[in-house]
Amino acid sequence: MAHLAGKTKASLGSVMAAARKPHSLKSTLLTARLKERIARKGPISVAAYMEACLADKDAGYYPSRQPIGADGDFITAPEVSQIFGELLGLWAVTVWQSMGAPKPIVVAELGPGRGTLMTDALRAWRSVPDFLANVTVALVETSPVLREVQQTALYGSDAPVSWCTRLEDAAEGPLIVIANEFVDALPVRQLVWRAHEWRERCVRIGPRGGFDFCEGHAVPSESLQQLADTLDIPNGSILEIRPAANTLIAALAARAQDVPLAALIVDYGHETTACGDTLQAISRHKFADPLRNPGEVDLTAHVDFAALKDATIAHGLTAYGPMPQGAFLLRLGLEARRDRLCEGATDGQCEALTAGTSRLVDPSAMGLLFKALAITSPGLAPPPPFGES
Repeated sequence: MAHLAGKTKASLGSVMAAARKPHSLKSTLLTARLKERIARKGPISVAAYMEACLADKDAGYYPSRQPIGADGDFITAPEVSQIFGELLGLWAVTVWQSMGAPKPIVVAELGPGRGTLMTDALRAWRSVPDFLANVTVALVETSPVLREVQQTALYGSDAPVSWCTRLEDAAEGPLIVIANEFVDALPVRQLVWRAHEWRERCVRIGPRGGFDFCEGHAVPSESLQQLADTLDIPNGSILEIRPAANTLIAALAARAQDVPLAALIVDYGHETTACGDTLQAISRHKFADPLRNPGEVDLTAHVDFAALKDATIAHGLTAYGPMPQGAFLLRLGLEARRDRLCEGATDGQCEALTAGTSRLVDPSAMGLLFKALAITSPGLAPPPPFGES
């Protein structure tokens, strides 16, 4: 089941073909490397294919392009409305206060896109001078192209901003992490339930020379076997697991051993673990074939919030949610902020604000499919709005 509600569809003009030609050459080179790899070692896992397509340093999707916005491939919540980033910024302030207002405080954003969310958060922090005077921003970004865009957007920022490629490299001290549409782009393994065992779903070279899916070796796992028994899974069902998400939770837990920590994960996905093929590709705001044009299309899969929450608890952290994005933003005061902005806006600006906020919370748009999960160190108060009755 694939959705465009995450990398959301926009009303667009056409993108000039000339802008795509350099990427087409890179895609051809990446395709050749993947085929050579498969020819040498046999079919590769879906996770390995996804990792190569998204992160190859020479031709991967993120290192080689700026994909966000009307002229890109998708639009995220911060691009839909400035209120999204402002509310998440104020969420961070409230969490900081619940920590006892430690000084300094580090706010890290994972996968910060064009820097829009952090730009809006910094604007909101001007209303809390004590926080702004003590916050350091760490942007965790692996893409040189996006990093350059972020540096331009945040030039002259009211707070110090640094960049790193891993969360572990963010400045020491109490930490608040924001990850909006980050986890969905972490590679997933796809396992196929076949004849009472799980088999790795792989990518091979098909009979016509393109890429095809196939089933690989058996994956022995007691926990996966128990899951199959619990869910009563039909033959041929696909289960997605995300090892990189567990690695992220482990990094948070390691940091939380020494300092107070809170994290907010906002993404699209399902609340309970279930089978289904959610791997999707998006290009120019439309669905695409995930096995065509490696490195030219965005690849994502839905987040399993139940698995994420289980990993959080297993690492000794506290989890809250997931809560639908619509309810989360409304409880944080989205409508009041919208009305306040409309007071000094033109009719056209107010209409745009209303349309943007509606898109964020409408159950038929981003309000239900997107969810918010909060993670904290043990002993911290429930972050807003999860502590509300």
